[in-house]
Amino acid sequence: MRTAAAPTAARSAAAATAALLAVLAVSPLLSGCSASDSGARPSHVSEVGPLSTVVTGPAGRAGRSAPEPAPARLPGLGPRTLAQVPATARQAVLVTGAGADSPDAKVTLYTRDATAGWRPAGPVWTAHNALKGWTDTHHEGDLRSPIGVFGLSDAGGRLADPGAKLPYDHAPIGFTVHGTGFRGEPLRGAFDYVIAIDYNHVPGTSPRDWTRPLGASRGGGIWLHVDHGGPTQGCVSLPQQAMRTLLRTLDPKLRPVVVMGDAAALAR
Repeated sequence: MRTAAAPTAARSAAAATAALLAVLAVSPLLSGCSASDSGARPSHVSEVGPLSTVVTGPAGRAGRSAPEPAPARLPGLGPRTLAQVPATARQAVLVTGAGADSPDAKVTLYTRDATAGWRPAGPVWTAHNALKGWTDTHHEGDLRSPIGVFGLSDAGGRLADPGAKLPYDHAPIGFTVHGTGFRGEPLRGAFDYVIAIDYNHVPGTSPRDWTRPLGASRGGGIWLHVDHGGPTQGCVSLPQQAMRTLLRTLDPKLRPVVVMGDAAALAR
């Protein structure tokens, strides 16, 4: 009886083994659909397929790195104007006139990062320029502001130094102004703070220095100064708080410039 039972037990064991193998053959298919729900994962390398099919390399990339974004440029400037901005300049006061014959403008301070490029460093301020607008060839008395890119190297004013980084010439009498503007507005206080624009001005001298490298006929004394509520004779005027901000921010080590003109001229 024991001898006859051995083959029967062997056959039962073989049948059980075959049934188990059949279940194992099907189970990978089932676990592949439910892995995200149950958290089940293959426990052997052989169960994830040949090693040659395993994806290698940084995740989330399609075989190449995304291109780096180009550094931002000063907005609204065309190639001709951009070419005038010195490569060493890290600060720029952008003055954009409303039109070639308009006395209204907007002003924004920008700083340049070596990687990101030019970024706004403050709000947009309303401003005034010369009564008759803008010109490429400014002359004394033409009542137009000069178009171009100019250095900002010297400052001063009737009021005490508010913490300027540029050399500051405090001259309570030397910056006194009287009378009224083109709209009848009082000019008192217009020169409380000024920053000399290096148009026909010798950098490194007070805004009150009247040396004119281009000659007297080409005008001069073109400044950023406190707005008096109307057009200027050639300067660019801003709110007093804006002037205080510029004086405390513009740093000669960052080679600040002013980029100024009507929108169409700057886009050239």
